[in-house]
Amino acid sequence: MNHARAERAALGDLLLQLGPDAPTLCEGWTTFDLAAHLVLRERRPDAAGGIALRPLAGYTASVQEALKARYGYEGLVKLILSGPAGLYGLVPGMDNAVNAMEFFVHHEDVRRAQRVWEPRELPADLEETFWKRIRAGRRVFLRRSPVGVVLHRIGGGVALGGTRDAAVVEVTGTAGELLLFCFGRQSHAPVDVAGPEEAVAALMDARLGV
Repeated sequence: MNHARAERAALGDLLLQLGPDAPTLCEGWTTFDLAAHLVLRERRPDAAGGIALRPLAGYTASVQEALKARYGYEGLVKLILSGPAGLYGLVPGMDNAVNAMEFFVHHEDVRRAQRVWEPRELPADLEETFWKRIRAGRRVFLRRSPVGVVLHRIGGGVALGGTRDAAVVEVTGTAGELLLFCFGRQSHAPVDVAGPEEAVAALMDARLGV
């Protein structure tokens, strides 16, 4: 089982365990909303554009609600657990290349929104994969940062991003935690953040991610 499928299975099991009304770290979304989002991005490419493009967000939201009405919560989770769909199931290697990160982040969105949670120790190869993704995407992930950012990976590695010619904040953690930080989960990623007080506050409040 690859990492994408492992994260998918673990998230699906947790969604079934918690039910449709549990909180997530995705602002305004319950577990029901998150399940519909995951099905939409794989099975409704016509509506996926609104995930990243604000002008299309209304249509995406309407399709997401329609999926909830059509399948119900358990039906959506069963679709998630059935495996990658669309291009993710057709193009060799695409599932693990894209969904390992996607399902890890959303798995943690559910885990860390609950009253009791603790960070997981990830497999070394998954940590390495996430660090490669961070290095490749750091300028996109940190493009809305109002300050310069230096990411220090525990175990080795440095990546630079954020605004040039601005105060610099240094963020240190494992690759998994740095990934969550760069995806806008700053307050829920146990990393060390160091720099001028105002710059740190600005970075922690910034809307990071894709």
